[in-house]
Amino acid sequence: MARRSRHRLLLLLLRYLVVALDYHKAYGFSASKDHQVVTAIEYQEAILACKYPKKTVSSRLEWKKLGRSVSFVYYQQALQGDFKDRAEMIDFSIRIKNVTRNDAGKYRCEVSAPSEQVAPAVPSCEVPSSALRGTVVELRCQDKEGNPAPEYTWFKNGVPLLENPKLGSQITNSSYTMNPKSGTLQFNTVSKLDSGEYSCEARNSVGHRRCPGKRMQVDDLNISGIIAAVVIVALVISVCGLGVCYAQRKGYFSKETSFQKSSSASKATTMSENDFKHTKSFII
Repeated sequence: MARRSRHRLLLLLLRYLVVALDYHKAYGFSASKDHQVVTAIEYQEAILACKYPKKTVSSRLEWKKLGRSVSFVYYQQALQGDFKDRAEMIDFSIRIKNVTRNDAGKYRCEVSAPSEQVAPAVPSCEVPSSALRGTVVELRCQDKEGNPAPEYTWFKNGVPLLENPKLGSQITNSSYTMNPKSGTLQFNTVSKLDSGEYSCEARNSVGHRRCPGKRMQVDDLNISGIIAAVVIVALVISVCGLGVCYAQRKGYFSKETSFQKSSSASKATTMSENDFKHTKSFII
């Protein structure tokens, strides 16, 4: 029974995306539509094939295991984790010598040629969720995959923003500065008209990708709240001042002084009597 269980057929969901190079056009990361399922017997070997026409010195290969979190199987020209001891590379494919049920999952291979043109990935966009009217606000957009380096375009509610805002509609804020090279969008004095959903697109000669839209809400400074806080502080100070004046009128602060004066007078009287007695005894 133990031997049967060890050699039972496992349906390993070793689904992977094959990355192929098209020599007739430049590409970035491309994936075929075929999702293959590899089956293997437990504790025996399985081969995950990654189809690639030709391996070059500049080619970069990465194998990843997908799931709740992405883990590297092959990265920076080396097998990772426990695959170091029980797997080997055959060109772009992986040969797993000792398959276990823990290997079940979805795999993907990615091949790129850094020296060639590569399309941008989905750019990373930083958009503040809220801002105060009249302040300086900067939105950032960046992509690290594209080659040649992409240029950036910002969109508000799905409409592209002009690099020169003064050429646009009069109802939009014309105080922003957009840098298509660095991907920054800066509002020198942000206004309520700038509230909306912002997204950024990275584009080069190979392709383009856009990040999901994020909403920015611009609000007025809460003047009424500030005035209310000032009034409350003023009232507290006034009440404290009135309390001090009332205490002074009632003499709460003069009791100690009166006590000190009476004590000094008593001492002076005692000293005078003693001096008198001493003088009288001297005459006798």
